[in-house]
Amino acid sequence: MPSLPPTKTDQLSSLSSTDSLSTNNKPSLGAIQGRPLPNSLEAEQGLLAACIHDSSGEVIGRCIEQAIASDHFYDQSHQLIYEALLALHKENLEADEIILSDKLSDLGNLDRVGGREFLIELTSKIETIAHAPFWLDIVKQKAILRRCIYVAFEIIDDANQLQGNMDDFLAAIEQRVCSLGDQTNVRSSVPFREPVNHAMEQIQRMLSHEEMDGLLTGYKDLDNLTNGFKPGEMIVLAARPSVGKTSLAMNIVENIAFSKKYEKSPKNILVYSLEMSATSLAMRMICGRARVNMNDLRRGFVRKDYAEKLNDISKDFQKASLWVDDTSGLSINQIRAKARRLKSRNRLHLIVVDYLQLISGDAKAMSRENQISDISRGLKAMAKELDVPVIVLSQLNRDSEKERRDPRLSDLRESGAIEQDADVVMLLGKHRKGEDIRESDQSTDEDGQSEDYEPIKLLLAKQRNGPTGNVDLAFRRKYTRFEILQQEPRLN
Repeated sequence: MPSLPPTKTDQLSSLSSTDSLSTNNKPSLGAIQGRPLPNSLEAEQGLLAACIHDSSGEVIGRCIEQAIASDHFYDQSHQLIYEALLALHKENLEADEIILSDKLSDLGNLDRVGGREFLIELTSKIETIAHAPFWLDIVKQKAILRRCIYVAFEIIDDANQLQGNMDDFLAAIEQRVCSLGDQTNVRSSVPFREPVNHAMEQIQRMLSHEEMDGLLTGYKDLDNLTNGFKPGEMIVLAARPSVGKTSLAMNIVENIAFSKKYEKSPKNILVYSLEMSATSLAMRMICGRARVNMNDLRRGFVRKDYAEKLNDISKDFQKASLWVDDTSGLSINQIRAKARRLKSRNRLHLIVVDYLQLISGDAKAMSRENQISDISRGLKAMAKELDVPVIVLSQLNRDSEKERRDPRLSDLRESGAIEQDADVVMLLGKHRKGEDIRESDQSTDEDGQSEDYEPIKLLLAKQRNGPTGNVDLAFRRKYTRFEILQQEPRLN
């Protein structure tokens, strides 16, 4: 009978504990199966010596900028010295052997690092601080490699003891592994001329009417207000049930997928349909684009010549760069992991989540409000990480209906974090009598039959980098389609 693989505890028993401090000035070299963990004591000593020699504080400043912490150092005496250097920097004190030894003494760590003699020996190891950036990179790389090993052991241990959901486990693994890469992507400050140059490039495109810099929705008035949906943005589309938020979101998806503007460079779109099945969603979109009443289709009241039209449109959708995931009860970690995995194979340009309140929350967050807050922050983080606009559908509470008014930001259900995290918030509300809209709410379809238009007001209630305003839309309910009701948006 084959033996089970060793647990993390068994495997780590071969590692010398890096938590027990070395008192004899010798590094405690951990090993796995006789092999030392990745480290470079020379680079650690060189970097610490440079921090001590540098009276300007530039070296320690660079370390802080690169998010170097004490655990980036392998030797524990080096960890204590670096912590003391950070403390001195915080106090705006220059670090030399005497001041540093006094700080270590105050912290009770001087003898643990080997005394003043060790500090003098340390600073004598270098003659110049010119190589400090090189040593910093080595220290950081070795720390990340060690972290990779620790994560691998954690995964092995968790796999041996897995009792929960497999999808959650795989999503957690992917998140851990991807977080390792995040540690290498620390952006440094850049001269302001660089973002200024980038901004001027966008300004020139706007002035020349070359193109909007965001993803166009196909609704001209909305695009004029937003200048398109931009990468990294979280766009919230909220409404009461049965007002049409799913329909509007899918109309936007359809407009982008079949836009002539994007024929040469098709946009890849991922839809998380947590409420509807993928088949139901596909049927709705096919019938809507074909202008076929889905209820009539179910009852067999649709003319036979529509069959060819439906077939042609279904072929168009088959060719479109659309992905759909209708897995119910997904957590935010699973959503991020799935999106990250798809982007690694195909460049993503838009993500749609229908809808926020159906995402499973972390039980540790306790209250539903805290769960929604975590989910909202996770969706915003996903938009920034993947550098794509993320359209998130959300429910509104009943206040607007009770008070017979237009919806507002405070009506967002269950958490104020949604309003805070979102870059753009769009609210769907019904038009009320007496407002300046088209006198006729009816038109005639291509068969000469009367077709009702349901006036819907799209309120752009928040836009972090632009104006707010209203766009009047006409909702053809039997086709589940939104169309522009008037030509110009009304700015607030």
